[in-house]
Amino acid sequence: MRRDAFQAIADPNRRNIIDLIANRPLNLNAVAESFNISRPAISKHIKILAECGLVVITQKGRERYCEATLQNLNEVSEWVEQHRLFWTSKMDALDDFLKTQLVKKSKPSRKQAIRKPIKKKKNEK
Repeated sequence: MRRDAFQAIADPNRRNIIDLIANRPLNLNAVAESFNISRPAISKHIKILAECGLVVITQKGRERYCEATLQNLNEVSEWVEQHRLFWTSKMDALDDFLKTQLVKKSKPSRKQAIRKPIKKKKNEK
């Protein structure tokens, strides 16, 4: 099964693992100790992250270290940026439209100005 970065970051535990190892490699035990889930569950999450290319596991002696390789998150970043630009332009257009509608409603039309009755003073008949 081909996995991508979107699948990797879909789970909050995997996002937390990425945050944890983003600055420095940690061994699997150190990663597992930071979470309230089982060691096998952490191993499965790390395996998915490795399949997505976001984590590289290296063997140093008897320890296995996890190191973040976040280049594959560029795919997510590009997708988010594309949609941000699209929706920003749509929201700006909506804002402009609503402002023009507000201006139109605040100005009385010619018919409204003509029909408006003139109030007479109490002394006038």
